[in-house]
Amino acid sequence: MPSSFKNQTITTTRSNKMKKALLALLSIAIAFTAMQPSQAQDQKVLAIIDSAVDSNKIPSVIYEACFTTNLSCPNKTNTMEGKGSANSNVWPSSIVNSIYHGHNMTQAALTVDPSIKIVFVRVANVTSSGNILQDTKSLRSAIDWVSKNAEKYSIDAVSVSLSSISKNNLNECTTDSVVMGAVSSLNSKNIPTFAATGNDGSLNVVGYPSCVSGVIGVGASWFDTKTKSHIFAKSTNRGPGLDVLGVAEALIVRYHGTTADTSGTSGATVLAAAKYVSKNTYKTFGEYVSSLPKVLDYPYNGK
Repeated sequence: MPSSFKNQTITTTRSNKMKKALLALLSIAIAFTAMQPSQAQDQKVLAIIDSAVDSNKIPSVIYEACFTTNLSCPNKTNTMEGKGSANSNVWPSSIVNSIYHGHNMTQAALTVDPSIKIVFVRVANVTSSGNILQDTKSLRSAIDWVSKNAEKYSIDAVSVSLSSISKNNLNECTTDSVVMGAVSSLNSKNIPTFAATGNDGSLNVVGYPSCVSGVIGVGASWFDTKTKSHIFAKSTNRGPGLDVLGVAEALIVRYHGTTADTSGTSGATVLAAAKYVSKNTYKTFGEYVSSLPKVLDYPYNGK
């Protein structure tokens, strides 16, 4: 899955007009379900499956797991759970390296609601030089793990800001029985899985795993100052599996302390999932899905 972490764009110049115009396009929520005895009754928990995170920098991370195929989990195996599991042994000097994607997505979620708790699952195969190699196997293991541990950690929703439209990965849309089963199990527990459709500009196909049945595929919108409305971001992949558009921008604090804006379907996905977790009002998953704004409600003015 070579394009997994290409859904996110970071910009360092903010437009005041854009900020004032940003709206929450998704009113997403559900009644809280499972609860650990040790957790407060109003605990809000979001599972983020992404590159990596240093939980020492983000206290909101309450549990971690790691799945790789190149023995690059912190314990130098392919599987690890517990404190420090989602960390990377290498954090490159370049702040735009894809390894920082997970940190940025976690920070974006917390801009929605600082009280949200994070269960972070790392799926990045990190090389000794800090580069990321991604494959379907790690992502499959991560989604399956979340499904099996959702009640244990009182998870309310899952965010996957990863996408690939490679031929091999698109074949997984209808053949990956592990992911399809895990998503179905999560849905039966009223725990939705949000996944980015991707930023390849495709007109007729969305990336894996947003293409999997039962996953809520999230595209990105941006505010058009001419029409004074939100429209499709031109780079958003669309087609069967694109279920909803979300505002992608959030001002975050990056790993080394500088600030930047998120954008693209990655940002839209994690913000949508965080809004869902934060504003719980719906009683069932079906009721929530039926409340989603239809994609065609948003005009697209590009080609």
